[in-house]
Amino acid sequence: MLRIAVPNKGSLSETAAEMLAEAGYTGRRDPRALNVADPRNGVEFFYLRPRDIATYVGSGALDVGITGRDLLLDSGSTASEIYSLDFGQSTFRFAGIAGQFSELTDLEGVRVATSYAGLVGDFLARHGVTAQLVSLDGAVESAIKLGVADAVADVVSTGSTLRAQGLEIFGPVILESTAVLISAKSDLPGIATLQRRLQGVLVARQYVLMDYDVPVALLDEATLVTPGLESPTISPLQDKNWVAVRAMVPRADTNQVMDRLYELGARAILVSSIHAARI
Repeated sequence: MLRIAVPNKGSLSETAAEMLAEAGYTGRRDPRALNVADPRNGVEFFYLRPRDIATYVGSGALDVGITGRDLLLDSGSTASEIYSLDFGQSTFRFAGIAGQFSELTDLEGVRVATSYAGLVGDFLARHGVTAQLVSLDGAVESAIKLGVADAVADVVSTGSTLRAQGLEIFGPVILESTAVLISAKSDLPGIATLQRRLQGVLVARQYVLMDYDVPVALLDEATLVTPGLESPTISPLQDKNWVAVRAMVPRADTNQVMDRLYELGARAILVSSIHAARI
């Protein structure tokens, strides 16, 4: 039975659980449950702190896990990323008092507060900068005002929280993070099935099925608008001058594609959600 680590709380937890459910797995119903077996699918889920998942998977105690790329790299685990899950995006940057820092080399010899000492330390070492890392468990933007650090390295979205503390972002991006599937032994057969199912969920979320009728004379132009993944499906209609077309279209482009098809001469344009997929 494949043993899968799942975040038990935090920003990754809810979406990870939703993806697994959409992929056909049976997860926990009791939020206090620490593990749940799903014998029908040959897996068992273990609900752990997101920061601990890479350690459990890297040690071999669990076969595969869902965690953040940032947490994986910060842990120093021997587990590796095998698939990006496209949620939980975050960006890591340096910040300091406005006007005090402008380049990464300005951090030489100064105190840098962060909740990701391993990640930040490796980044600085790769760039030849030696700084004193101050490990905190959150709210690092207060570290400068409270006098325990000269600069910070943290997750940045809009930067409004940092600006509220009189700080500004500087230097290169440390990391663009997202939720990832990780394992230390990715050749296990069950992992390939899990990855394929999660990929199917992502495809179902990113694409829709579009059906429409179009005159045969306009078919080539229409299929340039909806090329599909490999190619669209073309079916004859009772009226020999028309054909029916079905193709997968990026969900974000749905209305623009419908407009272009209608202006071209297509009619009966219908859109359907995809609930599951194998690509």
